[in-house]
Amino acid sequence: MSAYRLSARSLHDRTHPEPSRLEEELARYLAYAGVGVGPGERASWRGSLPVLAQDLRDAGLEQVEVLIEHRLPLTSKRTDAILAGVHPRTKQPSYLVVELKQWSRARSWDGEHTLVDVQGAPYRPSLHPSVQVGGYRDYLRDFMGIFDDSALHLDGVAYLHNASDSGVAELWHQDVLQQAPMFTAERRGDFLEHLRSHFAETPGAGAADLWLRSKVAPSKKLLSVAADEIRDQEQFVLVGKQSLGYHLALRAVVRALSEDTKTAIVISGGPGSGKSVIALSLLGELARQGRSVLHATGSKSFTQTLRKVAGHRSRPTQALFKYFNQFMDAEKNGLEVLILDEAHRIRETSVNRYTPKQVRERARLQVDELIDAARVPVFLLDQNQVVRPGEAGSLELITDHVRDKGIAVRHVNLNAQFRAGGSQVYVDWLLRLLGLGHDPHRPGSGEPTAWPRDDRYALTTASSPQQLEAQILALDAGGDSARMTAGFCWPWSDPTPDGRLVPDVKIGEWARPWNVKSERRVGEAPPSHLWATEPGGISQVGCIYTAQGFEYDWNGVILGHDLVWRQDRWVAQREFSKDPAFRRSVPDDEFDRLVRNVYKVLLTRGMKGTILYSTDPETQAMLESVIGARGTGPDLAWPGTTTSSETAAR
Repeated sequence: MSAYRLSARSLHDRTHPEPSRLEEELARYLAYAGVGVGPGERASWRGSLPVLAQDLRDAGLEQVEVLIEHRLPLTSKRTDAILAGVHPRTKQPSYLVVELKQWSRARSWDGEHTLVDVQGAPYRPSLHPSVQVGGYRDYLRDFMGIFDDSALHLDGVAYLHNASDSGVAELWHQDVLQQAPMFTAERRGDFLEHLRSHFAETPGAGAADLWLRSKVAPSKKLLSVAADEIRDQEQFVLVGKQSLGYHLALRAVVRALSEDTKTAIVISGGPGSGKSVIALSLLGELARQGRSVLHATGSKSFTQTLRKVAGHRSRPTQALFKYFNQFMDAEKNGLEVLILDEAHRIRETSVNRYTPKQVRERARLQVDELIDAARVPVFLLDQNQVVRPGEAGSLELITDHVRDKGIAVRHVNLNAQFRAGGSQVYVDWLLRLLGLGHDPHRPGSGEPTAWPRDDRYALTTASSPQQLEAQILALDAGGDSARMTAGFCWPWSDPTPDGRLVPDVKIGEWARPWNVKSERRVGEAPPSHLWATEPGGISQVGCIYTAQGFEYDWNGVILGHDLVWRQDRWVAQREFSKDPAFRRSVPDDEFDRLVRNVYKVLLTRGMKGTILYSTDPETQAMLESVIGARGTGPDLAWPGTTTSSETAAR
């Protein structure tokens, strides 16, 4: 893992008497990492880092190492500073995550101790800094391999260096401060003693080396820990705005019951920003509180998998997971909370061919049914994941209908990236590749660009489906999870009478079956809802409806003829789509938007890397021109290729 690293002495030299030298170095470092820096962030460096540098010097800790703007593993979220040194008592490596705040005045928000109303802040509320830094600490402990050694020390601290005790009087709540201590300018002496209690006056370079060499432990897969999450205790660590959305929702529940009111929470974010983690954390906490709460999605695969994994020994737990269309006759406000995961899959109505006539006649819009079903409906969505005609979920639709009913609504935008190994570089590049990242105020923002190397994520092309499959199988055999997916450009047959899957996905002499259609196993092939999580899924090609909502380490994607590159633009060719959802009349512009969203979803399933192959020669040539025939990755030798060192040896 990389970080902008220097000793406390060097930090002081670069910030005194003028911090501009450090400011420019930090900006260049982050720009190289693909992170843009705004004037607000530069101002925070100028205001806070000189204070920290002086405090470390006055504490006699100039040999402590400082990691500035360190990225949390597998996310795009960054900490202000991590101090690395030697513990004065145990002589073992010791680390302290420091959250720096320039606030002078702040108070608790709406009586909720975990949320803060900061004077002059553009966004309200904010997360209490002790909760924020405590989340960072716990997240790092869960994701960094060095903490398998219990002798190492890791803690967090919030430092409000411009505030007096009275200016933040409402923030001194003991339950919150147990998560991480907080110091103000008035308590600078106590802060220096706190630093000395964590670090000896000896070099911290070895501890920093150990930190930066640490392996990133595999993330806790969402579904593998859902059972413990719901039945026993929280297994997920929520970071930044994930935690903010979680606490806002909990506060809305308390308020709705105590004041007989109703509030809607809308949490939006891209793939991997943590929406489903928030959903399961809320479900687990509210279930433990004894609240009447349900979880619902519009995805059959996702719901069935949650039922199986989270409730494999508990039928009552399975009953917590519902579908959006099961609330047509729900009692108004009959639930305290309804958690609506993947709300972008809300449809116009809940009516289908099985709906009784008397129910069909009084059917309402599905979004209204879901809003009315609970005192606190919580919507989690990414409207760029709409992949089927009839899916209507959007931020505007939901907020408009909520406000039309006179209901208060709070929106949280999750801007951190947790999927694709936390690589915002890859996500931004992909949006441009597919023409989904166009900003009218930034010329050229919607055009494909050459893939910039990102040490956090691997990307390459395969020259054939055979090579793509060989790479995926080799990665899976190496102990990582890996899957193949494809655009819906081939028919999807039922199994043969003797119980075999039909190899429908045919490219030249290569042919493989789609994943199983039904919820029943076919030979070694798992049922559809377990294709992404059971070992047998490696042998089939996944489709959009099976892959959406899941993730795996390595991702092989076949682009079919439904989306091809012609000279200087993408062309959607609906005649090549075999998706039954498009049998009905769908306008060309809607098909174009949906098929790009399909490939965006398929191409953001991989946590460590992605391999692309197109069945169309011109499209394949374009991909190879912007990615390179071998691609780049985090010191990865792709199966079937040679490393640069091997090439040099020859």
